[in-house]
Amino acid sequence: MRATTTRVTTWAAVGGVCGLAWAASFRAYMAEISGAISAVHWVGTFLALLLPGAIIGVALGASAVADPVRHRRALHWAASAPLLFAAFPLALPGALVDFLTQGLGGGALGVALAAIAGGYAIGGRRTWARWTCGLLAVLLLAGIAASVPSIAGAALAFTTPRGMWVVVLALSLLLVLYVAAAIPFRRLNAPYRAGQAADASSATAS
Repeated sequence: MRATTTRVTTWAAVGGVCGLAWAASFRAYMAEISGAISAVHWVGTFLALLLPGAIIGVALGASAVADPVRHRRALHWAASAPLLFAAFPLALPGALVDFLTQGLGGGALGVALAAIAGGYAIGGRRTWARWTCGLLAVLLLAGIAASVPSIAGAALAFTTPRGMWVVVLALSLLLVLYVAAAIPFRRLNAPYRAGQAADASSATAS
């Protein structure tokens, strides 16, 4: 029991560092497309982006070694952890009103939904749902790539080295998020995969 707790704590810490690094890197993408109007604030940057990134990383890291039977509820919570990317920014004063009236903050919600869709597409159980989520995840990848020139303008066009670098940065970060978000889904499905392997082995032996 103590060894299990140590493993979970270790992986949670590793996940927290990775999540923090991911969020800081994603902030670089946001700064690039925002250009001169980009600014770093204690609340908007640290509280609304870096903190949820670290918390999500902790949840996903811990789920890597969580028991798929005893910790199923915790794994379900971990699978929904990327929603914090939307919850934290929208919890800021006036943010929800801006989102409902002007659509501001929709990008954070898009990233959160993309993470869950991509994670399920990679690690989910039901084939039809995986294909549906995979299609959504690909569409969101295309959307984030298109956001670079559409928001930043000609300075970050696809045909410029800087523009292509920002596109590669954004796409690679989102793909990393998809893979990380798949961890709890894969752990939840571990018993089913083990059962299928046992059935296949029995069928082969007979």
